[in-house]
Amino acid sequence: MPIKSYLAHPQEGKKEDLLMALSKINHCEVIPAQNKDVIVLVTDTESEIEENILKEKLEAIESLKLFSMVSGFDTQN
Repeated sequence: MPIKSYLAHPQEGKKEDLLMALSKINHCEVIPAQNKDVIVLVTDTESEIEENILKEKLEAIESLKLFSMVSGFDTQN
């Protein structure tokens, strides 16, 4: 089960839009920073295939400027 955490950076002025978009996606926990324009995103999927599909969905969000993985591991190993 891949579990990964990311820092998600919104496009200028689009943090709320990004929060809403991320909150609608399954397998995601969204934690907005209160003092910075950044969002912590934790994903928990059942397989690498689901993780790849999720990554494609994340990359398609227009209000997302960039996201970088902070950590990741697979609980099946």
